[in-house]
Amino acid sequence: MKHISHWVDGKPWTGPVARHGEVFDPASGAVTGHVDFASEEDVDTAVAAANAAWRTWRTATLTRRAGVLFDFRAALLRRRRELATAITSEHGKVLNDADGEVARGLEVVEFACGIPALQKGEFSESVSTQIDVTSIRQPVGVCAVITPFNFPAMVPLWFTPIAIACGNTVVLKPSEKDPSASVLLAECWAEAGLPPGVFNVIHGDKVAVDALLQHRDVKAVSFVGSTPIARYVYENGTKAGKRVQALGGAKNHMVVLPDADLDLAADAAVSAGFGSAGERCMAVSTLVAVEPIGDELVSRIRERVATLRVGSGTDERSEMGPLITGPHRDKVASYLDSGVREGATLAVDGRVHPVIGGSPEGFWLGPSVLDHVTPQMSCYTDEIFGPVLGVVRASSFEEAIDLINANPYGNGTALFTTEGSHARRFQSEVEVGMVGINVPIPVPAAAFSFGGWKSSLFGDTHAYGPDGVRFFTRSKVVTSKWPRTAMPRAQLNLNFPGHQ
Repeated sequence: MKHISHWVDGKPWTGPVARHGEVFDPASGAVTGHVDFASEEDVDTAVAAANAAWRTWRTATLTRRAGVLFDFRAALLRRRRELATAITSEHGKVLNDADGEVARGLEVVEFACGIPALQKGEFSESVSTQIDVTSIRQPVGVCAVITPFNFPAMVPLWFTPIAIACGNTVVLKPSEKDPSASVLLAECWAEAGLPPGVFNVIHGDKVAVDALLQHRDVKAVSFVGSTPIARYVYENGTKAGKRVQALGGAKNHMVVLPDADLDLAADAAVSAGFGSAGERCMAVSTLVAVEPIGDELVSRIRERVATLRVGSGTDERSEMGPLITGPHRDKVASYLDSGVREGATLAVDGRVHPVIGGSPEGFWLGPSVLDHVTPQMSCYTDEIFGPVLGVVRASSFEEAIDLINANPYGNGTALFTTEGSHARRFQSEVEVGMVGINVPIPVPAAAFSFGGWKSSLFGDTHAYGPDGVRFFTRSKVVTSKWPRTAMPRAQLNLNFPGHQ
C-alpha cells in the first residue's frame, strides 16, 4: 500500500504526521494508499520554505527561469506515461484521457517558457522635460494553489509554471482524493534544477486550506473547485488581504439549432457530456434542443450511448471510467430519481449500463440522459458533475439564449449551427466567459486565458495566458529624471506637477 506525503523545501516530508486520508482505486473500490494531512504547523513550515526561497528566486534572471521551465517540460515529457498512469489509478479516468490532460498542461508550460517576452514592461521617453517613465512587472511572493480532483495534473499546471516563471514561489494543495500526481510534478521540478523551496506540496483538507488563506506570508491564492468553496476562498482570502482568483462551478449549455448537422451535434454531446465520466468543469451538462429537432437528436444520442464502453481506466477497451468515490457516484445517481420525480423522462439509465473489467465494487455509473428537463428541476439547477446529460427543449433561438443568460453560472457554452449570422449573434449576446461555435468544449489555447463569468469566477483575472502573467505579477511605474545640472533655487515650484 502506497504512502503519499508532502514535498517541502525540495525533498519529501519526513516530519511527524497526526492525520491521514485514504486513497482509492475507483475501478475496484479498494483502498490503495494513505495520504498525510497537514496541520497548521506543517503549512507554516512549507510557507516558510517558500518565503525563504522567494528572496533569491525573485532575483533570478529571466534567462535562468526560462531555462528551468524548458528543463521542466523535458522532465514532464520523460515521465508523461508515469504521470498519466498515476492519474488513472487514483481518479479513474481512462489512460488516454489522463495522457490528454498532461498534454494540455504541457501547453501552459510551453507558454511559460516565453517568460522573457511575457514579462516585458513599457517605456516612454521624455514624457516631460528630461523625464522618462518605465513600467515593470515584479513577482508577488508566495502563491498558494488549491486544486480539485478532476484534473490532478492539468489544473496545477495551469498556475504553477506561470507563477514560478514570473519569479514567485508556490505552495500547492492538491485534492486529497488523487494526490500522487502532485508529488510527481514536484519530482519533475527538482529534476529541472528548480531551487529547493520554490515549489512545495502540502496535502490535506480544510485545515490546510484555511491555514493557507490566513497565513500572512501567502500573497496570492489560485483556486479551482465548486462555487460554494470558490466563494469561501475568495471572501476569506481577500479579507486577509490576498490577491485571489477562484474558479467555481458550471452548468454548461450546448445549443443545437434546427439547421445544425445533427450527427456532428450528437457526437459532440456524447463526447463532451460523458468524457472523464462528466467530471469536468467544461463538460456539457445541458443540451438545449431548439425544436423541432429534439426527438431526433435524443434518438441519435441514445444510439451512440448504447455503444460506449464503460470500464477500468487501464483497460484499453474502455472509453469511460468510474467516478472518483462511492459517495459521489451515489449523489450523481440520485439525480436520475429526482429528475423523474420532478417530471423529466429517463431516456438512458446509466445504472444498468454494462461494465467491462474492473470490480463490481468499483464506483460505476454509466452515461445517462434525462429528457424534457425544465429550469425548475434540481437536475438543471445543480452542478451534478457526473455522466448525466439533461435535455431541455426550447421553442426558439431567442429562448435558448435567454435560458443561458438566466443561469447563475457562466463558465462555458456552445452553439451548433451552419448559419454564420446565428453564430455571430450567439457569441455576442450570450453571457458566458468561454464560447464554442461547433466546438463542444471551448477550452482556450494556452496563449489565451481560461475562466467564466458570473458565479463561475470570483476575482477579475482568469487562469493562465496573459491573465496568468498579470495575476502573478504586480505592476510598478518608475518616473525618473536625470538633469544635466541642478535646478536653480529660483525654479522651485510647489504646484501639483504637470506634464509640459
